[in-house]
Amino acid sequence: MDLKSNEPFWLIKNGVIKSYPSLKENISCDVLVVGGGITGSLIAHQCVQDGFRTVMIDKREIANGSSSATTSMLQYEIDTPLYKLIEMVGPKGAVASYKACSRAIDQLGEIAHKIKSKAGFIKKDSLYFAALKKDVAWLTQEFEARKKVGFDVQWMTESDICKNYSLQKAYGGILSKQGASIDAFLFVHELLSYNTKKGLEVYDKTELAMVKHHARHNEIVLATGIKIKCKRIVYCVGYESATMIKEKFVDLISTYAIVSEMMPKESKRYQDLLLWNTAAPYHYMRTTDDDRMLIGGEDEEFRNPSKRDALIAQKGQKLRKSFEKYLPHVPFYTDFAWAGTFGQTKDGLPYIGVHPDFKNSYFVLGFGGNGITFSITGMEMVSNWLKGKKHALTAYFAFGR
Repeated sequence: MDLKSNEPFWLIKNGVIKSYPSLKENISCDVLVVGGGITGSLIAHQCVQDGFRTVMIDKREIANGSSSATTSMLQYEIDTPLYKLIEMVGPKGAVASYKACSRAIDQLGEIAHKIKSKAGFIKKDSLYFAALKKDVAWLTQEFEARKKVGFDVQWMTESDICKNYSLQKAYGGILSKQGASIDAFLFVHELLSYNTKKGLEVYDKTELAMVKHHARHNEIVLATGIKIKCKRIVYCVGYESATMIKEKFVDLISTYAIVSEMMPKESKRYQDLLLWNTAAPYHYMRTTDDDRMLIGGEDEEFRNPSKRDALIAQKGQKLRKSFEKYLPHVPFYTDFAWAGTFGQTKDGLPYIGVHPDFKNSYFVLGFGGNGITFSITGMEMVSNWLKGKKHALTAYFAFGR
């Protein structure tokens, strides 16, 4: 393939799966989902399942934002270690957040099975290893914190890791029996195909320009002047929310990834494993469903798309060298490199809930390294709120926390 560009691998791999029309006439609905990525598609799936007339709009093509750039490592581990999160938000909220992410992996698997997905969902172990010898002390503390609250974890010594995985420069780590991976881009299209047959309306190249808030509904005016009347809006717009909300609540980060040429023999050993380390910024590795090796990381502060993408070649070389450092016995021939942008919050938790400036609306912003699992939890939260029920994680994921 030998493609090096700012177009994500999953977009090129899958091609144009399906196109949707733009909205050309005034309509009304119960729930309007703004954003056609993995988060929006999951929220729409839940709303349709709950019996709400649901409409989705996206200003771009469907799944062409962060969902085409994500490396889709599905983990219950939050970017903030459990023992630190306990110090920040208390044991109740910290443990509940971690356990919600753990459940989310199984819930996503159940959805994939229900819709007969071919997006390669597969359960995997997850090895979180110390990149530096000094990290072993706090990583051991993290292991004890997880074990104490019931997570299925095992401590791996440097010798264990080398023996089991031939992984070098890994000075100890936590092996978790709860992880997975998927092709998020393909999965989005599968979810929407499944739900459009059940009444979901999807419109791409349809840009929201203005919202008029009323007591019991919102009136959305599109850039074309077309109007949508809805009872509730759910904003699933990812890092673009930073331009919508007046206060600063998230830091935008540029991230990079490369995939190898197809290597069925070499990748087989690692097909049931997610690898990530304690470096700052951390690196993460996994296989793809078409027998490639993937490594991502080299994160830095986001400035603008052109500056981010100008670094793809340089960052790709660094990632390949890191791969060779950890797995020197596996030859890595870079076949594709790309960049993406994601959000990082002060505590590693998402922002899911209401905002005072947006009436009759919810935000589902699954920031961080495990944004997809947060979005699964967001399904449950939005479902509860639309039915007038409370949710235990509301305060921990709220704006202004």
